[in-house]
Amino acid sequence: MTPAATPDPAAVLVGARRELARLPAVLEALLAGLDEALWRARPAPKEWSPVEIVCHLRDEETEDFGARVRAILEGATAFERIDPERWAVERRYHEAEPRAALAALLERRAESLAMLGVVEPVCLTRVIEHPRLGRMSGLDLVAAWVTHDRLHLAQLAATLARTGATRWAPLRADYAGPIPYAAGGPDSGGASAGGAA
Repeated sequence: MTPAATPDPAAVLVGARRELARLPAVLEALLAGLDEALWRARPAPKEWSPVEIVCHLRDEETEDFGARVRAILEGATAFERIDPERWAVERRYHEAEPRAALAALLERRAESLAMLGVVEPVCLTRVIEHPRLGRMSGLDLVAAWVTHDRLHLAQLAATLARTGATRWAPLRADYAGPIPYAAGGPDSGGASAGGAA
């Protein structure tokens, strides 16, 4: 079996910038009018609330994806270690002011898009050895950045589906179809879920 050819760096960069630029509008649509209780409601004991997801995206924007793409572009030989799960606890994501966290994320995303707008695509073919995943190029990171957005948008949508259905009980929201996370009350514990290492 012949290995797949690496996608054209310029095409990856253009496509990724287009996808990454969609996040602000999608988040603003999903989160518009959310009250304080729903911002902080967890769909299950060990899952994140909307404010925690937004804080995670905010910090990953500059301390993971942005920083690691810059490391590739600057010719670094290693990535700085990160611990997004620990950040959620130490930085008290659940207690953050939701609208401020969202505003910071949107500002950081604008800065990331500006940075990616001046990148020479061929520079994204450089690689750094990741301790767990092996050789990673800037193209890998850009593709993962887009995927990370999508994973957390799916997580956010699932969280809002469960917490909304729980809020409206005993109304039969399950008529809509299978609702993510088991019923039994959101916001009943821990704060870990998802996250890119």
